[in-house]
Amino acid sequence: MLNLEKEKVYPIGYVAKVWDEEKAKIKIKKEFAEGFERIEEFSHLIILYWFHLRDNSEHRTVLKVHPKRHPDAPIVGVFSSRSPSRPNPIGLCIVKILEIGRNYEYIDVEGLDALEDSPIIDIKPYIPLRDTIPKATIPHWLKKQTDNNRNPEKYL
Repeated sequence: MLNLEKEKVYPIGYVAKVWDEEKAKIKIKKEFAEGFERIEEFSHLIILYWFHLRDNSEHRTVLKVHPKRHPDAPIVGVFSSRSPSRPNPIGLCIVKILEIGRNYEYIDVEGLDALEDSPIIDIKPYIPLRDTIPKATIPHWLKKQTDNNRNPEKYL
Protein backbone atom coordinates (compact mmCIF):
# COMPACT_ATOMS: atom_id res chain seq x y z
CA MET A 1 0.00 0.00 0.00
CA LEU A 2 1.25 3.47 -0.86
CA ASN A 3 1.91 5.83 2.05
CA LEU A 4 1.06 9.28 0.64
CA GLU A 5 0.68 12.48 2.64
CA LYS A 6 -2.22 14.89 2.22
CA GLU A 7 -1.70 17.91 -0.10
CA LYS A 8 1.61 16.66 -1.50
CA VAL A 9 2.18 15.85 -5.15
CA TYR A 10 3.89 12.56 -5.96
CA PRO A 11 5.13 12.11 -9.53
CA ILE A 12 3.87 8.84 -10.99
CA GLY A 13 6.50 8.89 -13.72
CA TYR A 14 8.48 11.20 -15.97
CA VAL A 15 9.04 12.04 -19.62
CA ALA A 16 11.91 9.73 -20.54
CA LYS A 17 12.32 10.68 -24.19
CA VAL A 18 10.88 13.14 -26.73
CA TRP A 19 11.20 12.60 -30.50
CA ASP A 20 9.62 14.07 -33.63
CA GLU A 21 8.75 17.14 -31.52
CA GLU A 22 5.45 15.86 -30.12
CA LYS A 23 6.03 12.12 -29.57
CA ALA A 24 7.20 11.05 -26.15
CA LYS A 25 7.87 8.06 -23.91
CA ILE A 26 6.43 8.38 -20.42
CA LYS A 27 8.20 6.10 -17.96
CA ILE A 28 5.86 4.94 -15.17
CA LYS A 29 7.19 4.31 -11.66
CA LYS A 30 6.78 0.64 -10.67
CA GLU A 31 4.76 1.43 -7.55
CA PHE A 32 2.04 3.04 -9.69
CA ALA A 33 1.95 0.53 -12.58
CA GLU A 34 -1.05 -1.47 -11.35
CA GLY A 35 -3.11 1.74 -11.41
CA PHE A 36 -2.94 1.64 -15.22
CA GLU A 37 -4.82 -1.63 -15.63
CA ARG A 38 -7.11 -1.42 -18.71
CA ILE A 39 -5.79 2.01 -19.78
CA GLU A 40 -5.14 0.43 -23.20
CA GLU A 41 -8.91 0.43 -23.79
CA PHE A 42 -8.73 4.20 -24.32
CA SER A 43 -7.31 5.96 -27.37
CA HIS A 44 -6.40 9.25 -25.66
CA LEU A 45 -5.23 10.41 -22.24
CA ILE A 46 -5.12 13.63 -20.26
CA ILE A 47 -1.58 14.17 -18.95
CA LEU A 48 -0.80 16.50 -16.04
CA TYR A 49 2.88 17.27 -15.65
CA TRP A 50 5.19 19.57 -13.69
CA PHE A 51 7.03 22.37 -15.50
CA HIS A 52 10.18 21.43 -13.60
CA LEU A 53 12.37 24.07 -15.28
CA ARG A 54 9.99 26.80 -14.04
CA ASP A 55 9.86 25.56 -10.44
CA ASN A 56 11.61 28.57 -8.90
CA SER A 57 10.60 31.84 -7.23
CA GLU A 58 11.18 33.87 -10.40
CA HIS A 59 8.63 31.88 -12.42
CA ARG A 60 6.24 30.93 -9.59
CA THR A 61 5.52 34.58 -8.75
CA VAL A 62 4.48 35.57 -12.29
CA LEU A 63 0.87 36.79 -12.47
CA LYS A 64 0.81 38.60 -15.87
CA VAL A 65 2.20 37.28 -19.17
CA HIS A 66 2.31 37.95 -22.88
CA PRO A 67 1.39 34.58 -24.47
CA LYS A 68 4.55 33.74 -26.46
CA ARG A 69 2.88 31.56 -29.10
CA HIS A 70 0.39 34.33 -29.81
CA PRO A 71 2.25 37.46 -30.98
CA ASP A 72 -0.95 39.50 -31.39
CA ALA A 73 -2.16 38.69 -27.89
CA PRO A 74 -2.47 41.32 -25.18
CA ILE A 75 -0.85 40.97 -21.75
CA VAL A 76 -3.15 38.69 -19.75
CA GLY A 77 -3.37 37.22 -16.28
CA VAL A 78 -1.42 34.00 -15.97
CA PHE A 79 -4.65 32.05 -15.33
CA SER A 80 -5.93 33.30 -18.72
CA SER A 81 -2.96 31.67 -20.44
CA ARG A 82 -1.13 28.38 -20.83
CA SER A 83 2.15 29.92 -19.66
CA PRO A 84 4.50 27.52 -17.83
CA SER A 85 5.42 30.39 -15.48
CA ARG A 86 2.70 30.30 -12.82
CA PRO A 87 2.27 29.80 -9.04
CA ASN A 88 1.80 26.04 -9.46
CA PRO A 89 3.72 25.06 -12.61
CA ILE A 90 1.34 22.36 -13.83
CA GLY A 91 0.95 21.54 -17.52
CA LEU A 92 -1.94 19.72 -19.16
CA CYS A 93 -2.08 17.94 -22.53
CA ILE A 94 -4.46 15.60 -24.27
CA VAL A 95 -2.44 12.94 -26.04
CA LYS A 96 -2.98 9.98 -28.32
CA ILE A 97 -1.72 6.61 -27.06
CA LEU A 98 0.79 5.05 -29.44
CA GLU A 99 2.05 2.10 -27.40
CA ILE A 100 1.86 0.79 -23.84
CA GLY A 101 4.46 -1.41 -22.17
CA ARG A 102 3.30 -4.92 -21.31
CA ASN A 103 3.52 -4.27 -17.56
CA TYR A 104 2.60 -0.59 -17.85
CA GLU A 105 6.24 0.41 -17.39
CA TYR A 106 5.89 3.02 -20.14
CA ILE A 107 3.37 4.74 -22.41
CA ASP A 108 4.37 6.18 -25.78
CA VAL A 109 2.17 9.12 -26.74
CA GLU A 110 1.69 11.77 -29.42
CA GLY A 111 0.80 15.38 -28.66
CA LEU A 112 2.71 15.91 -25.41
CA ASP A 113 4.40 19.31 -25.17
CA ALA A 114 6.44 18.49 -22.05
CA LEU A 115 10.24 18.36 -22.00
CA GLU A 116 12.40 15.35 -21.18
CA ASP A 117 12.63 14.73 -17.42
CA SER A 118 9.33 16.54 -16.75
CA PRO A 119 7.62 14.80 -13.81
CA ILE A 120 4.22 13.31 -14.66
CA ILE A 121 1.87 14.06 -11.78
CA ASP A 122 -1.32 12.43 -13.07
CA ILE A 123 -2.83 10.61 -16.03
CA LYS A 124 -6.55 10.35 -16.69
CA PRO A 125 -8.47 8.78 -19.55
CA TYR A 126 -9.88 11.22 -22.09
CA ILE A 127 -13.64 10.66 -22.23
CA PRO A 128 -15.20 12.58 -25.16
CA LEU A 129 -18.66 12.73 -23.58
CA ARG A 130 -17.24 14.53 -20.52
CA ASP A 131 -14.12 16.23 -21.84
CA THR A 132 -15.48 17.88 -25.01
CA ILE A 133 -17.32 21.19 -24.80
CA PRO A 134 -18.66 21.89 -28.31
CA LYS A 135 -19.78 25.49 -27.68
CA ALA A 136 -16.75 26.66 -25.68
CA THR A 137 -15.50 30.11 -26.64
CA ILE A 138 -12.02 31.66 -26.72
CA PRO A 139 -10.79 35.27 -27.17
CA HIS A 140 -10.44 36.58 -30.73
CA TRP A 141 -6.64 36.94 -30.44
CA LEU A 142 -6.31 33.26 -29.54
CA LYS A 143 -8.74 32.05 -32.20
CA LYS A 144 -6.75 33.68 -35.01
CA GLN A 145 -3.51 32.00 -33.94
CA THR A 146 -5.15 28.66 -33.13
CA ASP A 147 -6.84 28.46 -36.54
CA ASN A 148 -3.47 28.96 -38.24
CA ASN A 149 -1.32 26.59 -36.16
CA ARG A 150 -3.27 23.63 -34.83
CA ASN A 151 -4.66 20.77 -36.83
CA PRO A 152 -6.96 18.82 -34.49
CA GLU A 153 -7.20 15.98 -37.03
CA LYS A 154 -3.52 15.24 -36.32
CA TYR A 155 -4.39 13.69 -32.96
CA LEU A 156 -7.39 11.56 -34.01
